Amino acid sequence: MQLHGIVGAAADGVADLLAERLSDRGQVGVVRHGETDAPEWTAYVVGDGWTAVGGDRSVDDILDDLASDHDYALLVGFPDAARVPQIAVGDADVDDPAVELDPGDPDLDAAVEAVEAADSFETLSSLVAELKQSPRADYAGAIATFTGRVRALEDEDDEWTESLTFERYEGVAAERRATIREELEAREGVLDVRLHHRVGRIEAGEDIVFVAVLAGHRREAFAAVEDGIDRLKDEVPIFKKEVTVGDEFWKHEQ
Repeated sequence: MQLHGIVGAAADGVADLLAERLSDRGQVGVVRHGETDAPEWTAYVVGDGWTAVGGDRSVDDILDDLASDHDYALLVGFPDAARVPQIAVGDADVDDPAVELDPGDPDLDAAVEAVEAADSFETLSSLVAELKQSPRADYAGAIATFTGRVRALEDEDDEWTESLTFERYEGVAAERRATIREELEAREGVLDVRLHHRVGRIEAGEDIVFVAVLAGHRREAFAAVEDGIDRLKDEVPIFKKEVTVGDEFWKHEQ
């Protein structure tokens, strides 16, 4: 799913226009703050008339749901959302926006281009949903997964890790990840593979990396998952900055 935030005084109107434009390309979900006396968020899908509101779930929960069966999502009015590229409307105060739009005459083509160019937003649920839609799913008897997360403590004497920030060599990382996937899928009994490593700042307790494998039997699935995460860590060029209570430092993952 392609995810972008939109912030600024006219963000709601621009989000509606952009959602309509994106709906020609796929299923679109919008998550936004409600009024002061309304629930915390409102979500709706353009095109089929479905709408919903509620305040008992977090934005992350809603995005996790949308990622399973939507092509696009717009997060309106959340300038501090972690790892979400932002579209700035008017004089919105945003650090390094993906694109800046005039509220009176928004360049929707530029906005669509920014949304399409962004890293896809994936969750374990969305990757598993993709595997279940695989053309080879009828031959599968197992789906195995791995989720890596930010560990706050290695042991009792460690400083508390507050967050990790990941950066990667874009072209090389994508090429090596594709090679790993192709070689895992060439194995006997392995039908389809999904690999995803998040970038940007990730807080303690949040998910970093996912491996999901569709296979004929559990043994092939488990073996491919283990080799997949090992190869991601060993072969894909990713840099990691660790922020602890008292320090911060960069470390290469390889």
